[in-house]
This record gives sequence, structure tokens and C-alpha cells, in this order.
Amino acid sequence: MTRVMAVSSVFPPHRYPQCEITAALARFMPSQADAARLQRLHASVGVEARHLALPLDRYGPANDFGAANAVFLGTAGELGVRAVESVLASAAMAAHEVDLVMSTTVTGLATPSLEARLAARAGLRPDVKRVPLFGLGCAGGAAGLAHLHDHLTGRPDHAALLLSTELCSLTLQPADTSTANLVAGALFGDGAGALLAVGRGHPLHRTGPGPSVVAARSHLYPGTEGLLGWDIGHWGFRMVLGRELPDLVRLHVAGDVEGFLAGHDLKPSDVDAWIVHPGGPKILDVLADALSLPGSAFGPSRRSLASAGNLSSASVLHVLSGIQEAGPPAPGAVGLMVAFGPGFACELVLLRW
Repeated sequence: MTRVMAVSSVFPPHRYPQCEITAALARFMPSQADAARLQRLHASVGVEARHLALPLDRYGPANDFGAANAVFLGTAGELGVRAVESVLASAAMAAHEVDLVMSTTVTGLATPSLEARLAARAGLRPDVKRVPLFGLGCAGGAAGLAHLHDHLTGRPDHAALLLSTELCSLTLQPADTSTANLVAGALFGDGAGALLAVGRGHPLHRTGPGPSVVAARSHLYPGTEGLLGWDIGHWGFRMVLGRELPDLVRLHVAGDVEGFLAGHDLKPSDVDAWIVHPGGPKILDVLADALSLPGSAFGPSRRSLASAGNLSSASVLHVLSGIQEAGPPAPGAVGLMVAFGPGFACELVLLRW
């Protein structure tokens, strides 16, 4: 089975308490907007602080797509190199030993793609296999790990790297007072994560402290394409966020989680470590209730949300790194990674330590 050797998270240096971000966004809003509504939303999402790609005073009501994307390319490149160097150092592996690098993002456009731009700077081989992913949104971290597992199952002697880089603050539309944009402005933060894994035939497979990937599953829900994603225009990226999402999670996703686990003779109560994408407190509450889990089951996800906000695809890597840093679960412990993204889609990855 695929073995996770290390996982890391890195952030831009600009970190602000939620209250400071709230006050800044309130200043950008149109004069007729309901500032009290914005403040209520920001206070209700469980975020205490976030990292931003730029200093807070460099955000403003004007939104130029080209300028924002230029910042994305520069900042994402720096964060990506740091994330790759950090995860390789944690695993005591040299960059030239990596056979595949997969990158995922949904908050900026890059051609050449991000992993191509940083390959030489990070010391990766010129012949490293590259797989850039775009459009998976918040599901990209879990889907990326699943695709890494597919590659390493076919090439068990390889080492593979997943890089997730998200600068969500650069997509914010300050003058947009829609509920979707206000929620995005309350929830999302900036950061990057990297995960290094090896196949079962790799010399380091038995020495890794992380979990093994047992299985993965993807599920698309027909007729839900308009519930989550981007509306892209000259303004850049504008959030699409349907209010039906919590109901969809309750009615369908919980059953798919239970069915996936049942296929491996497991129940939700058998899962020792939940690595759930912290899409927001309501999503976490609804999923926990539908699975009959105690509120503490998603504690690592809630702590990630509080300390860094919703990092889109990088969030599940941040949650997993927090679990590993707190002391890996005991051998034999079961983990389940759960993430949602545009499609509407659910990504599940079953893990065992």
C-alpha cells in the first residue's frame, strides 16, 4: 500500500486576527451594504485568525484580475518551494529522489503550471513526471492523494509528491455583497501544503511514520453542478456557493461515507482519526450529526479552521499534519479523509496507521 512519509503546511507571513480582517472588509463595502451582517457572519464561522498573501492594507475595493494573478504566481511559487523543501526535510529524502510531482490549486492560473515553475528551484529532476490539477477546489487535496495512490500502486518503487497551493484572499470581490462572497470573505485563508508518499516497493516504505492509503472513492452528484465553484469573468473569480450544500451533505454524503466504510467492514464509530475538510462549522455539524458522531470527532478540522481558515485544497493536508504533530495514532488506527468540491463532488480516502 502507499505510505505517507511526511506532510507539511506553510503560510505567508501576513497573519491577522479575524476581527482585523472583518474591519478591513467592512471599509471596502458599498455604502448601502449591511456591515452588521458581515460582522455576524465573520463572528459565526469559527475562524480566529488567517494568513493572507498580502499585507491587509494592500487589499482594496478595486479588483484587477491580471494584478491579482501576478501576485498569485509570485507568492504561490515561494510558498510551493517552502512546502516542498519542508516535506522533503521531514522525510529525510533528497529532491532528486522524487519520481512524480502533482500540484493542485483553484485560486490562480499558471501556464507553465506551478510545479513546472518551481521544479528547478526545489531541486526536482528534469525528468520528474508532472500532473497539474485545476478545478477540483476544496476536494483537490483528498483527490490528489487518491491519484498519488493510483500512481504508486502501478509503480510501487516510486516516490511521489503532492503540492497544494491556495491563495484564496486574491479571489475576493470586495464590492460584492452577495451571501456567497460574504461567506467566502469570512472563511477562506491562504497557505500551501505538501505530502510525500512512497509505494510498497520503495526502500523507505516500512519506515514511514504516516498512514497507509487503503482505498479511495470519488462521487459526483448529478444535477448539482451549479452549487459550488467559480463564476469567472473580467473581475476574476467570483464565488458560487449554494445554500443547499448542508442538506446535500446530510441527505447523500453521509450515506456514501457509511457505504464506503461498510465495504471495508467498518462503521463511522470505528474511525479513529477524521481528516474532514473544514468547509465551515455548519458543514462539520451536519456531517457529524448525520453520522451519529460526537462533536469532538472533527476536533482536528475545527482547530485547523480556527487557526488558518478554510484553505481550500490545502486544508486536509493541514488537518493531517496537525494529527501527525500531535502524536500519530496507534498502529492499526483507522483514518478517513473527507473533502467536498465543485461538481458537486465528494472525495474519500481510507487510511490506516
